[in-house]
Amino acid sequence: MTLDGGFVTVAWADGAELACYGLWLAESCAGLGLDPVTRESTLDPADLPHPDALVAADVGDDGRLVLRWRLVGEAGPDTVTEVHPGWLRHVADGRHQPGSALPDPERWTAASLGGEPPSLDGAAILDDDRTLLAWLDHLIRYGLGRLRNTPATDAFLPELIRRIGPIRATNFGELFTVRARLADTGGEGADSTAYTGLRLGQHTDLPTRETPPGFQFLHCLENTVAGGASRMTDGLTVVDELRRRYPADHEALTTLRWSFLNRAVDEEHRWAGPIIDHASDGDPLPLTLRAFYPVRAFPLMDPTDQPRAYAALRRFSEVAHDERFQLSSPFRPGDLVGFDNRRILHGRDAYQPGAGSRVLQGCYLDHDDLYSRFRVLTRRVKS
Repeated sequence: MTLDGGFVTVAWADGAELACYGLWLAESCAGLGLDPVTRESTLDPADLPHPDALVAADVGDDGRLVLRWRLVGEAGPDTVTEVHPGWLRHVADGRHQPGSALPDPERWTAASLGGEPPSLDGAAILDDDRTLLAWLDHLIRYGLGRLRNTPATDAFLPELIRRIGPIRATNFGELFTVRARLADTGGEGADSTAYTGLRLGQHTDLPTRETPPGFQFLHCLENTVAGGASRMTDGLTVVDELRRRYPADHEALTTLRWSFLNRAVDEEHRWAGPIIDHASDGDPLPLTLRAFYPVRAFPLMDPTDQPRAYAALRRFSEVAHDERFQLSSPFRPGDLVGFDNRRILHGRDAYQPGAGSRVLQGCYLDHDDLYSRFRVLTRRVKS
């Protein structure tokens, strides 16, 4: 352990090291900046000690980091604080990162998943933490997880999702029902293409929002129509394919911005961004896809960039619909599919609404609420 230039460098016997800036330690020490009850810092940045206030650092008999502070304006002996070595080691190992307690995303193709979404029997999921945790693991790891044999009732989905966190309300409400509206007139009057029997290409929902919903859930209550199969594609695999084989298109998709717009009688949402929006290092999800063509409204780019922007859109769609990367499966009553709305591209085959009934109940949930429940359940199941 050394103190030099305002940094304490902590070393362990196995070779791990961590350089700790003194003012970060000040914020993190009980007896100086850290409230022992809330475990939150009480130091406003304007009240931080001078960088030279840390005058000594040593290792105590029990391995704790012992720090001595000479604070301006305080009479008497120096202030001594301690930091638990286990807490420092979890930072050295990167276990403080947002994604550290979560399964890493695993890219997939239709073949690698055996042609079917990762599936579990969901009959007991309302009462079984282990089944719920396994499903959340699928949703984070693959961006996709299906429950089978759940009750095909309109009360089940909200009860299950509220076991995880608060439902994310949108302009569709907290809960929405996906069914063809006025099917005898071919869907006339529907305020979204989802409420028709039309084919839907691979897309993500609500790119019109500053932060599109994290996860989407669709629960099948009825399905007697021919067609209407659900299609899922891993956006991470699509982006990898574009980066590897079509780098110019990948560059256009990640840098050229579009305006997204939905307009209704009582709602008008607008946002802008690229089709592929890569996240910062360390984020649990490495990208957000803004890929719903019905609401992609205006190219926000120089006119000279528009031809290559549209060429890249065409390429993106071709790869997203490649059968190698796409799962296709029908809904049956009691099936409940969850998927990462900012990673997984979803769509459906066309169907004839007048030849039966297809009713799905849906809702959204933010990433951080699902991640939080996963961490809590992991601790609970292990204890």
